[in-house]
Amino acid sequence: MPCLNEAETLAICIRKAQAAIEKQDLAAEIIVADNGSTDGSQLLAHELGVRVVDVERKGYGSALIAGISAARGELVIMGDADDSYDFRAIGPLVDKLREGYDLVMGNRFAGGIAAGAMVWSHQWVGNPALTNISRLFFQTPVGDMHCGLRGFRKDSIERLRLRAIGMEFASEMVIKASMRRLKIAEVPVTLSPDGRSRPPHLRTWRDGWRHLRFMLLFSPRWLFLYPGLALFGTGAVTGALLETGPKQIGAATFDIHTLLLAGFACLIGYQLIVFAVFTKVFAMQRGFHPPNPSYDLMFRYVKLETGLLVGGLMVLLGVAGTVIAVTSWGAEGFGSLDPRLTMREVIPAAVLLTLGVQTIFASFFLSILGMDEEAGRAT
Repeated sequence: MPCLNEAETLAICIRKAQAAIEKQDLAAEIIVADNGSTDGSQLLAHELGVRVVDVERKGYGSALIAGISAARGELVIMGDADDSYDFRAIGPLVDKLREGYDLVMGNRFAGGIAAGAMVWSHQWVGNPALTNISRLFFQTPVGDMHCGLRGFRKDSIERLRLRAIGMEFASEMVIKASMRRLKIAEVPVTLSPDGRSRPPHLRTWRDGWRHLRFMLLFSPRWLFLYPGLALFGTGAVTGALLETGPKQIGAATFDIHTLLLAGFACLIGYQLIVFAVFTKVFAMQRGFHPPNPSYDLMFRYVKLETGLLVGGLMVLLGVAGTVIAVTSWGAEGFGSLDPRLTMREVIPAAVLLTLGVQTIFASFFLSILGMDEEAGRAT
């Protein structure tokens, strides 16, 4: 139980957990991961015979990481100490874990949310939205991403190397478990109004943003790759159409100004795609993401020399375009030119030069990131 000034409800939660242990004849311990309480919560826990783990680093995730690390059992049930969850109802979670599941999530939407237990914005907007985003980004097989009552195998969760110190810890656990293809199940649980007289620690906008930010940072595909492909594709198609001359759509005429914007779209999109690759490779190397066969294949066949060749070819094409533009200028005596004609030569040349330079240096950087993989294959 993570705890920060929960003296009003902690004893109730502990007694309910003790009742569940006795009823199901479990060989179990109760751990209170205290995050610096100043209301006597630690003393209450000691008086009721449970183990208290003092956690100096602030944060919901910090408390749970320390508590999980201190646990001596093979199976762990975590739940909030505000009496919003009934610890006497942990039986279905334990049963699922004994069936071989690595992570068993409670689902409040399936089990029931009592009146006043969850504000409407969390119930109808925040939780469903973040849960659906996680299902889209990471294919998480759950319907309630942020339920505070859940169970798991300690060794399975510790292998995930969970690091989030705040409320986003709840998202990190499910996302990493899904990416690692752990066996995940759900059971219905009931959420009741908590028993505290003070406001909850949860802050709607701050913690909602932290969950969303974590999902975005953990998904380079959605943060960088898809927007980059959309920008690059739109810019390339638009630029190709405008290279042959202005285009009329209704009353609007699209000419070199649109061509220039299309060139910028290509450059920005390409940069985002490169960021996606950099981020994914780095995340895999640091253990944030599991290995991806596609990237292993990339490092096997797409080497530094390949990137240098492609980048060099782009630079040569860009230089050729620049030479053509200068030649056209010279043919006019290096005087004034019609930009509607010359810019159709200059813009593609500039874009190709920039893309070529980006490709060359991106290849060097990727080669540095892939040195460990190359060394591993060599041995």
